[in-house]
Amino acid sequence: MPRLIARFDRFLPWLAFLHDTLMAGLAFVLAMYLRVGGDEFHIYRAPVQAGLPIFMASAAISFRLLGLYRGLWRYASGRDLLSILKAVLLALLIFMPLMFLKNRLELFPRQVLPILGLVLMVFLAGPRLLYRMAKDHIAGVGAEQSLRIPVLLIGAGDGAELFIRAMAGNAAHPYRVVGVLDDLKRNLAGRQIRDVKILGHVDDLPSVIERLTKQGDRPQRLIVTRQSAELDGAAMRRLVDLAQPFGFAIARLPALTEFRDAVADGRLKLQPVAVVDLLGRPQVIHDVEALRTMIAGRKVLVTGAGGTIGGELTRQVAALAPGRLALVEHGEFALYNIGQEIGSLYPNLELATHLGDVRDRTRIVTLFQNEKPEIVFHAAALKHLPLAEINPSECVLTNAIGTRNVADAARAAGANAMVMISTDKAVHPSSIMGLTKRIAETYCQAVDVEGEGETRFVTVRFGNVLGSTGSVVPLFERQLAAGGPLTVTDPNVERYFMTCGEAVQLVLQTAAHGIAGLGERGRIFVLDMGEPVKIVDLARQMIRLAGLEPDRDVEIKFTGLRPGEKLTERLSDEDEPLQPTALPGILTTSPQIVSRAVIDAFLDRLAETAKSGNGSPELMALLDQARRHALPEPVQSPELVQGDVRKRLRPV
Repeated sequence: MPRLIARFDRFLPWLAFLHDTLMAGLAFVLAMYLRVGGDEFHIYRAPVQAGLPIFMASAAISFRLLGLYRGLWRYASGRDLLSILKAVLLALLIFMPLMFLKNRLELFPRQVLPILGLVLMVFLAGPRLLYRMAKDHIAGVGAEQSLRIPVLLIGAGDGAELFIRAMAGNAAHPYRVVGVLDDLKRNLAGRQIRDVKILGHVDDLPSVIERLTKQGDRPQRLIVTRQSAELDGAAMRRLVDLAQPFGFAIARLPALTEFRDAVADGRLKLQPVAVVDLLGRPQVIHDVEALRTMIAGRKVLVTGAGGTIGGELTRQVAALAPGRLALVEHGEFALYNIGQEIGSLYPNLELATHLGDVRDRTRIVTLFQNEKPEIVFHAAALKHLPLAEINPSECVLTNAIGTRNVADAARAAGANAMVMISTDKAVHPSSIMGLTKRIAETYCQAVDVEGEGETRFVTVRFGNVLGSTGSVVPLFERQLAAGGPLTVTDPNVERYFMTCGEAVQLVLQTAAHGIAGLGERGRIFVLDMGEPVKIVDLARQMIRLAGLEPDRDVEIKFTGLRPGEKLTERLSDEDEPLQPTALPGILTTSPQIVSRAVIDAFLDRLAETAKSGNGSPELMALLDQARRHALPEPVQSPELVQGDVRKRLRPV
C-alpha cells in the first residue's frame, strides 16, 4: 500500500498540470461567452475554435515555465496566488502574438483578455483553495476534540498563529487551543487569531482559567509562543508563579533553528521552559564578520579545551574556519570527546589534540613553539571553589603559575594575542580560587602594559555559566530527580548568570576588539551579566518548572556559606567603576597595575612554596599578602611600566 501511494504521488503534479490546462480551455470559452453573450456566440465560433488550442498551449507553456507545480495544493497560500497571477499574465502575453500570427486577431474582441485573465485566476486558484479547506477540515475533525489536550497560548504574535495553523492542519497533533493570552501591554481582548479568541493579558490568567473552567475548557498546559530571544526573564518568572497554583505544565515553541528536529516525524514537538528562559537576557547582536576576520585562516590554540567554556570556545572557533585549531587539555577523556566532536563536525579542519598540563612549563613552551599559534584562548583553570579551598597548592599552580606559563609561551611563540578567561570571584577575592584568578589577571595586565613584542594580552571577566561543570543548575537537577531536598547555602546568596554560548560569543567579540588594538593596554574587559539572581529564587523556579510546589513537594534546605564563599559577587572594584565600550554587552575596568618585575618575583616565590606542600604556612602567608594587596618589593623599578598607565601603579 505505501508503494502504491508513493507511486500515485509521483503523478499528482501531472494531474494538476492536466487540470490547469483544461481549466485554461474552459476559461477561454467562458470568457468569450461572457463578452459576446449567448445570442451572438455562434458568430465568434471561428475565433473560438482557432484560439482555444493556442491559448491552452500558451497556458501550458506558462505554467511549466513558472513552476506552478513545485508547491502542494495542500499548502496553497498567498504566495501560490501570486504565482498563479504571474502565470496567467504570461499566458496572455504568449497567446496574443501567436493568435495574431494565426489570423491577425480577426473577429477577436480585445476586451475578452481582462475577462479571460480573471476567469482563469478563479479557475486555477479556486480548486486549490477548496482543496486546502477540505483537507484542513478533515484534519480538524480527524481526531476527537474531546481527546485532545486543551492548551492556552501565551503570546499573541506570529508564534501563536504558527501553532494554531499547525494544529488545524494536522490530525495527528494532540492539542486543542482554547484561547490566547497577550504577553504585551496591548488591548487585544476579544480579537482573534485564526478563529481563536484572545482572552486577555497574562496577568488575567487566574480569572481566565476560572472562566474557561466554567465553560468546560479548562486548559491543562500553557504554551509560550515567543522565541527564547524575545522572552523577558521577569515576565517568564511571573508566569511560572501565576501558573503554579493551578499545577500547569509550561512549554514553549521550539526556536526556528530547532524546527527541523522538532518536526522530524510530522509533529511539532514542544520544548520545556528552561532555566535560561527565566533569565530572559536580551539578545546581543554580534559582529560575525569581525569574528571571522579575526579567526579565519589563522592558527588558534585553546587551553582547557575539554571544559565547559573551553569546549564552547572550541566549537565556535571551529565554525569560523581557522587555518589550524590546536586543543590542549589535561584530561584524556575530555580531550578525546571534544576532538571527536570537532573532527566529525568539521572534517576538513586541520585539528591537533595535545595532552598537556599548563603547570608543566617545559611542555607548554615546547608545544607552543611547535604549534606557533597566532591566537591563544586560555580557559584552563581549577574553578570549583570548595575544592580549591582544601587544595590551595594545586589551585595556585594551575590558575596562577599555569597562566604565567601560557602567557610566556604565547609571547615566546610570537602569538598576536592571548585571551585569558577570568571570573567575578577575582574581585575582592575571599576564596583561593578567586585570589589565584586575580593574580593571573595581574600578570596578564603587567605583560600587556610592558608591551614587549607584538603579543596583546586580553583578560575577560564574567560570572557563573549556566550548566557548567560544578555549577548550581546541574546540582539542582540531580537533587530534583532524587526527590530533593535542594540545597542552598544561604537565603540571601545571589550570583550573576549567563549561558555558555552567550559568554563565549562575547569573549570572541572582546578578543577581536583587543586584538585590533582598540583601547588602552592593561584594561580588563567585563561581560555585562545583567542583574544578579538569588539562588533560592532559582531553586524555587526550577521546582515549579517541574510542576511541583516548593517547601511542600520539595524541600529547600539551607546549609550555610562554604569556606571562601560570599553572599554576593561584584564585577569590579568600587573605586574602579565599569565603563562602556563600543561593543554591546561588554564593559571595561582599570584595576591598579603591578609592574612586571613585582608580579614575576611574587609568582616565583608562590610557585616555590606551592610545590613544597599543600596549604603550607608560607604559602598561606603569601596568599594573604596578595589578598591584602601587599606584594613583595620589586626587584626592578616600576618605571618599566610604560605610558599613562603609571598613574594606575599599585603602591608597594
